[in-house]
Amino acid sequence: MIRDITIGQYYPTESPIHRMDARGKIVITFLFIVSLFIVNNFFGYLCVTALLGAVIRISKVPLKFMLRGLKSIVIIILFTAVINLFLTQGEHVLWQAGFLRLTTEGIYMAVKMCVRLVLLIVGASLLTLTTTPIQLTDGIEYLLRPLKRFGVPAHEIAMMMTIALRFIPTLLDETDKIIKAQQARGADFDTGNLMQKAKSMIPILVPLFISAFRRAEELAMAMEARCYHGDENRTRMNVMRLQRRDYQAAGLVAVYMLVAVALRYAAPLLPFWI
Repeated sequence: MIRDITIGQYYPTESPIHRMDARGKIVITFLFIVSLFIVNNFFGYLCVTALLGAVIRISKVPLKFMLRGLKSIVIIILFTAVINLFLTQGEHVLWQAGFLRLTTEGIYMAVKMCVRLVLLIVGASLLTLTTTPIQLTDGIEYLLRPLKRFGVPAHEIAMMMTIALRFIPTLLDETDKIIKAQQARGADFDTGNLMQKAKSMIPILVPLFISAFRRAEELAMAMEARCYHGDENRTRMNVMRLQRRDYQAAGLVAVYMLVAVALRYAAPLLPFWI
């Protein structure tokens, strides 16, 4: 399960998506997330899924690799489905027990929220899978640059966000090693009730936190040894420039957002289950 988490990982390959400007990919990902809340019918989600599938195919990232990352959020998806399934009010009641009610509208809402959550995770993961940490840092810093006028440390915020994403795979590997080491010493993490399973996590969390603090200290010393002083007089070896493919992607995204808004306002003309 630990190795199935793909958030924060970078998949190296040659594709038009990988060669796009990081700033454009960040903005496009943000607009994609916004569009998931604009669209509110299954026909719209079908269009979004088709578009996302086409982008994944162009990126040359294996679909199995991306779907593997969904295993780590199965509990969240199931929890979301149960909450919407039994707590959504509706007129077409199929089953009722106390305050729990299973309605047709609840089933519709549960399916819609699960689809929205899956699309959100896959779409957001595509950003980190096709963008290196350095490009991601530069892109976030550039987009936050206007906030410097108000005293916002854009470079430091971008650096912290990128380091956090970069160390997710490292900490996951460390967690996997600790679990295997504890299991080799006879630790049991699968049996017992909820409290016993929570207590069994202490031998994992303590060394994991110690390892995380040690890595943070080593990173800080390495940055100081290389005379890192934040954004002060900093230059870049690779200057970001928008290319023709970035403008083409911006045009396609503009058309996509117009279609998403049109589907939003066309929803009242469609049956509720579409």
